[in-house]
Amino acid sequence: MDKETANYIRNYFSNLMTDDEKLALKYQMYTYKTEGNPKMRKMMVDRGWISEQPDIKEYLKDGYEEFELNVAQRIMQETPEKVFLNNCPKCNKLARTPYARQCRHCGNNWHDLTVAQFKLETSFQITGRYFFLLGQITKGEIKQGQLMDLTMLGLNKKPKIEAIEFALKRQDGKVWEDIGLGTNELTEEDKKYLKNMGSFTTPFDIINER
Repeated sequence: MDKETANYIRNYFSNLMTDDEKLALKYQMYTYKTEGNPKMRKMMVDRGWISEQPDIKEYLKDGYEEFELNVAQRIMQETPEKVFLNNCPKCNKLARTPYARQCRHCGNNWHDLTVAQFKLETSFQITGRYFFLLGQITKGEIKQGQLMDLTMLGLNKKPKIEAIEFALKRQDGKVWEDIGLGTNELTEEDKKYLKNMGSFTTPFDIINER
């Protein structure tokens, strides 16, 4: 694995890091920030912001780049299905972010794959029916058979929209209609993740093909 891919995985899929790896990352960040300021460093250690545990320091014994590489390799060995490597459809090189739609290497643009955008407000399961993502269309038109690109939400999944339903909402004297996008292509773990997330400020893409 090259340095660019390791940094991409650590940066955009840090939720897949172990607790100890996260502590080691914090140790690296705060140690760098407090270099030359021993008073600030002592305060961070006293408050538990920097862990001085030997086993945490052990992660960084070969330097930060090696630590980042080891973290990325472990993630890809244990949970590769949760990582979305956004490779350019033309040159197959890695894009800058999971959300990019233009290649920084060859200039290829694949914005046309996105047909709409949807802002998530909440998620829920209807017994015996679909799992619904409830929210608002912010751009374009959504139809059954299209796919929800959940990369923006931290899930490497593109489930098919199998149902579209409407829900009347009332709050503070206001009435509006939310749209529910139903699917049966998510695991129980995926559903739990989305329900715990609740709402998400940035809209995610609706696309025509995986």
